[in-house]
Amino acid sequence: MIIPIRCFTCGTPLGHLWEKFKERVLAGEDPGKVLDELGVKRYCCRRVLLAHVELIDQLLQFSRFE
Repeated sequence: MIIPIRCFTCGTPLGHLWEKFKERVLAGEDPGKVLDELGVKRYCCRRVLLAHVELIDQLLQFSRFE
């Protein structure tokens, strides 16, 4: 849905990194190297960014406030 503000496991703030991560990966860079350069070292935090799927646009189609 929406990128979590913090890591579920350790509580490290991650929300501010999502846009940078997404742009660079869509540009063709290796996700592992991007995470290293952004300073995301713990595997729990890396999991949050790597496994995130944006569903908000699909869910908004079913909202009453179109």
